[in-house]
Amino acid sequence: MAFTEDDLLPISALQHLLYCERQCALIHIERVWEENLFTTDGRILHEKVDAGEDCVRAGKRIARSVSLRSLQLGLSGVADVVEFGPDAGDVYPVEYKRGRSKRANWDRIQLCAQAMSLEEMLGVPVTEGALFYGKTRRREAVAFDAALRGETVRAAARLHQLVDARHTPPAHYEASRCDACSLINLCMPRLPGKTNVRKYLAAMAEIDEETA
Repeated sequence: MAFTEDDLLPISALQHLLYCERQCALIHIERVWEENLFTTDGRILHEKVDAGEDCVRAGKRIARSVSLRSLQLGLSGVADVVEFGPDAGDVYPVEYKRGRSKRANWDRIQLCAQAMSLEEMLGVPVTEGALFYGKTRRREAVAFDAALRGETVRAAARLHQLVDARHTPPAHYEASRCDACSLINLCMPRLPGKTNVRKYLAAMAEIDEETA
């Protein structure tokens, strides 16, 4: 099944989905957002990368902020950096992340979606890319093998399913994820039943007005 331009969802939403489906729904269905130290660090890192100019280095053309689209996955977004080698099929996406490498595949799946988008746009195979982590200042090479591609396809399908349903999953507190999430005060994972943040905040505002 191919998607249309109107169906496209952000590639970055894949990481939100895989980190926490409730977080993903709050951002991409209820349209709420709040910064914390971690998101601010990540935003600043991306701004520094985006501020750089395209150039040629060691025989490779370095392109920044490359627009991406995949009608097969139903995704669109921007690659931080894409390196183009001297050969037509030498395409190497690089995604910048704060922190360090993770055991889970969240970042790798986001990068793989970028690679699959480039393949669809350019008509060439993209077999490898890299994640650059701000904490370690090192690249982690990522091979886009069949297993990772399968995870990426399933994640994209689940993202569309979640957004199309227009339903925010209930909160489930998990310290390792919730305490680092910038939306914890809006999500309220320790309070059961608060599945729709906008309705809850609107109700709280009405109560405040009545008691003022």
